[in-house]
Amino acid sequence: MAKVAFLGLGVMGYPMAGHLLKKGGHDVTVYNRSAAKAQAWAKEYGGKSAPTPKEAAQGCDFVMMCVGNDDDVRSVAYGDGGALAGLKKAAVLVDHTTASAIVAREVHAKAKAKGIGFVDAPVSGGQAGAVNGQLGIMCGGEQADFDKAKPVLDGYAKMCTLIGAPGAGQLTKMVNQIVIAGLLQGLAEGLNFGKRAGLDIEKVIAVISKGAAQSWQLENRWKQMNEVKFDGFGFAVDWMRKDLGIALEEAKKNGARLPVVALVDQFYSQIQARGGRRWDTSSLMHLLAKD
Repeated sequence: MAKVAFLGLGVMGYPMAGHLLKKGGHDVTVYNRSAAKAQAWAKEYGGKSAPTPKEAAQGCDFVMMCVGNDDDVRSVAYGDGGALAGLKKAAVLVDHTTASAIVAREVHAKAKAKGIGFVDAPVSGGQAGAVNGQLGIMCGGEQADFDKAKPVLDGYAKMCTLIGAPGAGQLTKMVNQIVIAGLLQGLAEGLNFGKRAGLDIEKVIAVISKGAAQSWQLENRWKQMNEVKFDGFGFAVDWMRKDLGIALEEAKKNGARLPVVALVDQFYSQIQARGGRRWDTSSLMHLLAKD
């Protein structure tokens, strides 16, 4: 058993923190910007809540963060009330936020200067993966820090792998989102084509899901796409646009060409204009089915 803090109780963080306590058996303290949510988590799971990241982190062996973006990472990690101010030497800070490789390397350097380990560890698997403890966790950092943290991370991981140096986890998450963007656009176009051709989409999916077209997105999102229903579940368009923006910015630095990502990002901006900021990313179908 370890003493662990979890900072950020969104749709992902809330169940992930719960797994640390219920499945991992750890002593867990949570922090959330909305204190009421942290208190609700503590009541539901029997853990503790703290009013600041620093107080949550004090005395902990590990601190996990899962917040919104680079600025949120900095606000939770830095400053007199931040996690780094409360962590003891040799503890490990793990960031599950999907953020830039720049901020990952920055936090790593600041943590290392204090004798604290750091692992950037964005996740994939969506809300269902978080609830079921079946997340893919892609990590960047030093081997020793990863080795310390992995037994704790395994509490909600289907697979947890060290990809490379600090920032490599975030770069891998960019690859993940680049691939998903293309898959979803292809799936939307294929389903729309099939519907307009008068095909039985359920039979179509039954066949193509057993061949080269198979994917997680196809198997888990085709029904909602076929029904053109996207509200109240899944990964929000706002967050996907944030993630694709990070990837496009990184591509400017490394020279990678992302023409499909740039196009799909424009499509998502149209989804936002239709009021779909919180719709699932499979809502690309809306642009085809509703026009």
